[in-house]
Amino acid sequence: MTGSSAAQGPEFDGVALPAPQLAPLTLDTQLRTALSVPQANALLKAFGMVTVSDLLSHYPRDYADREVLRPLNQLTPGANITVIADIISVHEKRMASRPGTIVEVVISDGGGQFTLTFFGKNSQEWRLKQLRPGLRGSFSGKVRMYKGESQLANPAYKTFESEEEEALQDPSLRLRHKPLIPIYAATAAETSWNLQTLIDHVLRRVGHLPDPVPDDLRMQHGLLNHTQAIHWIHSPDNQTEWMAAQETLRFTEAWVLQCALMQRHSLARERRTRARVPTPGGYLERFDAALPFVLTVDQEICAAEIANDMAQSGPMNRLLQGEVGSGKTVVALRAMLAVADSGGQTALLAPTEVLAGQHLRSITTLLGPDLAAELMPTLLTGKLPVAQKRKALLRTVSGQSRIVIGTHALLSDTVTFFDLGLVVIDEQHRFGVDQRETLRLKGAEPPHVLVMTATPIPRTIAMTVFGDLDVSTIRMLPAGRQGITSIVVPLADHPDWFQRIWTKLAEELALGRQGFVVCPAISPVEIEEGLEAEPETGPEEKKIPLANVDTVHERLRDFAPLAGYRIEVLHGRMASDEKDRIMRSFAAGEIDVLVATTVIEVGVDVPNASAMVVLDADRFGVSQLHQLRGRVGRGGVPGLCLLVTNARLGSPARQRIADVAATLDGFVLAELDLALRREGDVLGDLQSGDGSKLRFLRVAVDGDMIAEVRQAAYHLVTGDPGIRTNPALREAIARRLNETERTWLNKG
Repeated sequence: MTGSSAAQGPEFDGVALPAPQLAPLTLDTQLRTALSVPQANALLKAFGMVTVSDLLSHYPRDYADREVLRPLNQLTPGANITVIADIISVHEKRMASRPGTIVEVVISDGGGQFTLTFFGKNSQEWRLKQLRPGLRGSFSGKVRMYKGESQLANPAYKTFESEEEEALQDPSLRLRHKPLIPIYAATAAETSWNLQTLIDHVLRRVGHLPDPVPDDLRMQHGLLNHTQAIHWIHSPDNQTEWMAAQETLRFTEAWVLQCALMQRHSLARERRTRARVPTPGGYLERFDAALPFVLTVDQEICAAEIANDMAQSGPMNRLLQGEVGSGKTVVALRAMLAVADSGGQTALLAPTEVLAGQHLRSITTLLGPDLAAELMPTLLTGKLPVAQKRKALLRTVSGQSRIVIGTHALLSDTVTFFDLGLVVIDEQHRFGVDQRETLRLKGAEPPHVLVMTATPIPRTIAMTVFGDLDVSTIRMLPAGRQGITSIVVPLADHPDWFQRIWTKLAEELALGRQGFVVCPAISPVEIEEGLEAEPETGPEEKKIPLANVDTVHERLRDFAPLAGYRIEVLHGRMASDEKDRIMRSFAAGEIDVLVATTVIEVGVDVPNASAMVVLDADRFGVSQLHQLRGRVGRGGVPGLCLLVTNARLGSPARQRIADVAATLDGFVLAELDLALRREGDVLGDLQSGDGSKLRFLRVAVDGDMIAEVRQAAYHLVTGDPGIRTNPALREAIARRLNETERTWLNKG
């Protein structure tokens, strides 16, 4: 960074930034206008930033005090870091294998030391003058391991001495020379202080920033105005300032999010659609009369809530959550039959072909031969043979099939419905608003929407992510369930127990039952996606290979107690028809043991399956383990789940497995999962892709504030659905939403 004339503005990587005295910027100003075009392109490539709002919303992840050094012994290999440290020693040497020199710089936090290495084709005498012992500065790069030690190779750097010189040449840079240095999430190309330079430049040009939080609400909670909060979060003088800014921006984030959700909910209610009610003597009445079991109280309540919604002229938008095996399918099927009674169709969207196929079989069985023949449930997936797909498409467009079950193939432009009255989305966390909207638009009138999840959702997640949906909950399990016994098998403590695992499985099979063996990998080199981080191992510990389907399958067939039993494999890499054949055979009792990956996590319903062995259980998350365990104990026989792990006693992974084994209550485990994991991991892309990422809001600890904000948002949006009285809030909502959601709201 070098000084330049006032008319031109400072330079950044040799490119002149626009001069500060230009017209004030707004949050919606394009970065190509606010900065140089090359730098705007670089920010777009590195972070997806387009506007000034995008850049100013890239808040510091931490602050470094110029006078206080952080420990250097806690740096993670592979991480992009920025540290403040003192230079202890510098020396240059010739490279032995090729022309050029290496400059090695040792920096220190006052205790530990860290090495920086710089490679050059020629002498680096100039670098020796810049990096002199005794100077303090910031150093940024990717942590690498070399000969067992951490180092930064060719890091970017800036000494405080050089910063002072720059400030003398260009007084406009004095903003950056405060006691606290903001540290930003960065890349190798866009360092933290690069971002600091650009943000400082933009901050000097923004005028008053409209506040999306109403004055009365802001004063009630003692918040800063939005302009002050943005300035203090990026350039605080002390801890008090950045904490006040963070608290204000946390509240603002909750406020904008809840208002967006409330607005979407309100506008959805304003739409007009066709009420879907059952007819006397119709499909639903015949189904209820033939149902061989009595619905639980929770099922009855949820069914009534759904029926009431669908009887209205405004489209239903409801979330049905329930424990593993709680009977959500039969509740959803009753809604499908009410739609069929009115002449309409239902589209059921499932995340995988295995789950879609399981839904087809379950629904066909529940309907019975007569109703199934009349309603003609149809499967539509991307891997169907051409002839079958053509037949399924014809049944769908003609209305012959009243229940169409499929995967993402349902979203294709080639799929057209005769009268789409209900959209059911299973395992909602695998999809987002985009998919829900794509399917909804296939109805001539807005269809009713029911989303389902077998992963119980904590209250704060429900408010934060599913705030546009009404929620129905099934907690009670159907009568006759025998329960599941969960046992942790700690091989790190008792390696000799490994053989006992398979003996216990053989004992279950000898009773005429079936079992699952779950592995985190398909083969020795093919790891299943979505696993927990690899457990830490000490320097003396041998790294144990992950259990995989191929190897375990071979070994089980050679294990004497399992001789004669039919053992097959199932995983996501198999062809669609092969997976379907295996599942049909397992459901029919023609296979005794299924060695599988998490492809069986949801939707697999085999009442005779009583035993599950989860190998390397520490590589699965809390909700995954709970979902997997729910595949056994679904019939009249008790379930047994062995959670096998090499995790050490006292480790977080071992404790996580013990917590899962201690309770079958998925709602308790959902709260545990939220407490253990970052919100980003829990939320994922539940609703709106990038739009669902939270910056300061923490749903694990901010539940009370979210609830209070939600109530205030409800009152505001109820009286002003278009939020016309608060333009700043309306614009903040528009900036937060992705393109599909903006289109959705505009259609309201």
